[in-house]
Amino acid sequence: MTGINQYPALIILAGGLGSRFGGNKQVAELPNLNQSIMEFSITDAHRAGVRDVIMIVNDKVRDYIEDVIIPRLPESLTVTLVEQKLTDIPEGYQNCLIGRDKPWGTGHALLCAKPYVNKPAIVITADDYYGADAFLQLVEHFQYHDNMAMVAYPIINTLSEQGGVNRGICVIEEGKLHSVEEALNIRLENGQLYGEISGKPCYLDTRALSSMTFWGITPELFTALESGFIGFLKNYDNGVKSEYYLPDCIQHCINTATQAVSVYQAKSNWYGITYKSELNIVARKIYEARQGK
Repeated sequence: MTGINQYPALIILAGGLGSRFGGNKQVAELPNLNQSIMEFSITDAHRAGVRDVIMIVNDKVRDYIEDVIIPRLPESLTVTLVEQKLTDIPEGYQNCLIGRDKPWGTGHALLCAKPYVNKPAIVITADDYYGADAFLQLVEHFQYHDNMAMVAYPIINTLSEQGGVNRGICVIEEGKLHSVEEALNIRLENGQLYGEISGKPCYLDTRALSSMTFWGITPELFTALESGFIGFLKNYDNGVKSEYYLPDCIQHCINTATQAVSVYQAKSNWYGITYKSELNIVARKIYEARQGK
């Protein structure tokens, strides 16, 4: 395993196409704040001690990040841009490219970072706001531990005013992640949390923790990512727009006891953007959070 007492790198998954947003939401500036969500995340990570940033990007946002965002970041950061390309797949699987026009998913995106990662890393998505304490918790984790980790958010703090949401609910045993259970159409009505699990309506515990893609990984994970992606491609159906998801690989590692994932609870709210109509309200909430309101 990787040694302890290391400051992790920060890996930002910013290669998505933002189809529901209608554009490149990973670089969208928040109204009146004049920066993107991921710039706040980078600032929080830098304050926690992170000095290396790896951004997984697509060709549509690369120039903007290089020309506009990177010059606004702290000079003490080393920033590496890695382009997630559809054609970056193992030899012998080129037939899987037929009819494919969207990225291969978060598991493939992280796999693109492999050549640049030789120490623990915090993995986040570009368009989610996590709060400063999440970075502090995982930086501290890697000062004392050499296993993987995650920061989970109270599900009650991840709901949307726009309607029901889908969330991965963490099943935790003795401080370690056991599994993530997918719950759909989660909404709060009259103080009670409702949702659907395995197609059946159910009540949900308002104290439940949700996975919002805030992982602390070690370089050993890339071995599992590589073999998992090959397995995904072997079973790939060109007629289905399926994706290779990072949580699926992590779950496999847990099931095979090759990785243990410590779970920390976030002290801050999570904010995310799916639609352009949410920009103003999310900008206001982030401003208030950073002002301590």
